[in-house]
Amino acid sequence: MSEARERILAAVRLGLGRKGPLPAAQAHAERGYIAEHRPGPSPRSKWDPVQRFRERALALASSVDRVASMAAVPVAVARYLGEHSLPAHVVVWPELASLDWCGAGVTAEARSAEGRDLVGVTGSFCAIAETGTLLLLSGPSTPPSTSLLPESHIAIVACSRIVGTMEDAWALARAELGELPRTANFVSGPSRTADIEQTLVLGAHGPYRVHVVLFDVA
Repeated sequence: MSEARERILAAVRLGLGRKGPLPAAQAHAERGYIAEHRPGPSPRSKWDPVQRFRERALALASSVDRVASMAAVPVAVARYLGEHSLPAHVVVWPELASLDWCGAGVTAEARSAEGRDLVGVTGSFCAIAETGTLLLLSGPSTPPSTSLLPESHIAIVACSRIVGTMEDAWALARAELGELPRTANFVSGPSRTADIEQTLVLGAHGPYRVHVVLFDVA
């Protein structure tokens, strides 16, 4: 691995007209610039983050619901399952297991999703208003398979966790976590492809339904 890495770096240096690594002082300055994570220019935005997220998510073929609190989420999920004739049996992130799923008439298993699971329910580290995108970070209590394997993905998002841009999302992750997890998944509506005759097909590489339940934090 190290030999391959050195060959690649040598090819890059050759392309830049350099014969070796940067001088120590210049390399230190470059590392400092990278560590700043300085955001690039972005357009001014005056939109309300929650409203903008909702509009963009709907435009991406997601569906969106909003409830008053986290406690009301299971009932909202049960309602969605009934409206789409989906089984009242879901797999959820372990961090969501304490919600009153049974009281809402939903059987919830807190584990990683498997191929047989039809509905996966996850939280979200944050959501991006500008693009209607969810950011899901992997971890022991947030397995990525729950949002990737089931045909239907239901994501629970606190309105207070909707940020303006992708740059804001990365900044929030660095500020709260320090070291980023192994996997960061950006979900912008159902999986889709138009590779075959430019015909849009949903669910090509993952869920063909994405439903977002927004909740307010008292």
